[in-house]
Amino acid sequence: MEILKQVFEGVLYFGIGDNWKALIMYLIGGVLIYLAIKKEYEPALLLPIGFGAILVNLPFNIVGIVTEWSGGEMVTSAGGEVGFLEVLRSAGIATELFPILIFIAIGAMIDFTPLFKNPFMIFFGAAAQFGIFITFLVALFLLPMLGIFGDEALKLSAAIGIIGAADGPTTIYVGNHFELWDYMGPISVAAYSYMSLVPIIQPPVIRALTTKSERLIRMDYHEESVPKLVKILFPIIVTVIAGILVPMSAPLVGSLMFGNLIRECGVLERLSQSAQNELANLVTLLLGITIGSTMLADKFIDPVTGLILLLGLFAFIFDTAGGVLFAKFLNLFLKKKVNPMIGAAGISAFPMSARVVQKMAKEEDPTNFILMQAISANVSGQLGSIVAGGLVIALVTILT
Repeated sequence: MEILKQVFEGVLYFGIGDNWKALIMYLIGGVLIYLAIKKEYEPALLLPIGFGAILVNLPFNIVGIVTEWSGGEMVTSAGGEVGFLEVLRSAGIATELFPILIFIAIGAMIDFTPLFKNPFMIFFGAAAQFGIFITFLVALFLLPMLGIFGDEALKLSAAIGIIGAADGPTTIYVGNHFELWDYMGPISVAAYSYMSLVPIIQPPVIRALTTKSERLIRMDYHEESVPKLVKILFPIIVTVIAGILVPMSAPLVGSLMFGNLIRECGVLERLSQSAQNELANLVTLLLGITIGSTMLADKFIDPVTGLILLLGLFAFIFDTAGGVLFAKFLNLFLKKKVNPMIGAAGISAFPMSARVVQKMAKEEDPTNFILMQAISANVSGQLGSIVAGGLVIALVTILT
């Protein structure tokens, strides 16, 4: 009998307590893998996230924190063994290492030249963070209805708000900073899922807030050379200013700007290429499967998860709307009008949002080219989301 129990203990596992929820997580993981392969929605992230969600919910969690039978229930293994996913989480997420490395890679990919030629666009990177703070307040109101109060509600509201920036690494950084271990799964999945759904979510919001004549607005673009010295000084100056004004943003801004300095210095081409390719690919792979490992069934299948996903979408929509409405407001005073769609590119999803804006402009008028202005707003959004994350951390730290 004991032999049969050992042989079939994996099957028997699902009949104990709430372990049947693991089967639902297999389905959720399968859906994420399907979206990655069939729909090509951020496959580099959704595929490892989906597979990680399946792995971590296998019987006895042998790849995470190992569990065993004791007195008819599941408990942490007496030996305190941990699997490789828990090792990755402890080393990469809990220490904030993976988000930092990702930002070095992103910094090496970003060319700030369009922003230097259109410095005015930096304001759109700020305006498109509007949804973060609105969602923060809405979440503070709704979370107590699900039994989450006090400091925990403040911290979770902050992390939910950051989802709206469509900036996965910053979202993870904020959630980890506040030690929201039980909610990292839904927070991370929401952030990266909405990032991948930019081409689906943004166009309806933009069309709802603009007229056809506004979407037809053309914007002048003048090709000008930017001195190399400016490109080198920019990441250094931005790091110093951000570190002084918003100290909590220094790790993320610093890593982003360090990656950009590697790109622009002109003497580290091999390191720049490695950061853009090998580093970005490897860390993305490890980050994805580690995020998936936070999707434990007993934590993920919960009403709070549904609220996080809904409020994350709310934040994303309002971030997009904030940028568009800001552009429309400016047009009340500007002689040379800006295309309001540019405002939607002020979120952090680079370069997807800029591509969406250009595609919509081309649909209205095949000869209208506003990609460079959209990219300027988009790279500003990268900075804006990081600074907003630092501000939120500072605000919550003061309030708690």
